[in-house]
Amino acid sequence: MDPLSLKKLNAARAARRAIALVTDLSDGRDRIVEEGDQVAGDLGAALEKAFRTGKSGVTEAEGREFFINVHLPPPRLVVIGAVHISQAMAPMAKLAGYDVEVIDPRTAFATPERFEGVQLDAEWPEEVLKTRPLDAYCALCAITHDPKIDDYPLKAALEAKCFYVGALGSRKTHGKRVERLLAEGVPQEAIDTIAAPIGLDIGASSPAEIAVAVLAQVIQAFRKREIATRMAAV
Repeated sequence: MDPLSLKKLNAARAARRAIALVTDLSDGRDRIVEEGDQVAGDLGAALEKAFRTGKSGVTEAEGREFFINVHLPPPRLVVIGAVHISQAMAPMAKLAGYDVEVIDPRTAFATPERFEGVQLDAEWPEEVLKTRPLDAYCALCAITHDPKIDDYPLKAALEAKCFYVGALGSRKTHGKRVERLLAEGVPQEAIDTIAAPIGLDIGASSPAEIAVAVLAQVIQAFRKREIATRMAAV
């Protein structure tokens, strides 16, 4: 591998940016492509698929064979609320390959006994997200039903362009939430991306079923996320 490519690869991974090492198998030359870089033709289509699925492999383009070695940041699921839904969702999300973190300042709910083996923060989201900020490879689920706890991380998630932002609550509850976010200066088009009511409509009723519906929606959003293309050609 070219030393410059290795340096770029390591820097991107440290910054939680998706990146691929593309090697021309005919001559061994390689280059780095970041998610969103504009690449034309069949190779560009193969790269978009690799960034979406996270799977590396050989592809043929323009009469040549390339090996695409793709590196995606581990998707991170941040759940605001140490409630029954998050108790059920955390182990499922870990099995699905997500780094899971539960945040809730209510110490009666945020106990290690209820969330064994899960990153748990019994602090206000404002404090936690200062040291572990959200990014485009994060999903945020706000499920406390308490605006004092949910509103800040929702705003932070929209500003960070998280690939998924969902909030628990009825349409009436969400309407009031929209008013508060607008008053905080959040654009309407950003607010419109919040999944509310949260989760896929599968008729879920129990906390475990709601957890399944929410996690399914998170996975759907991740695999179907929009990959914005930068203007500069590669």
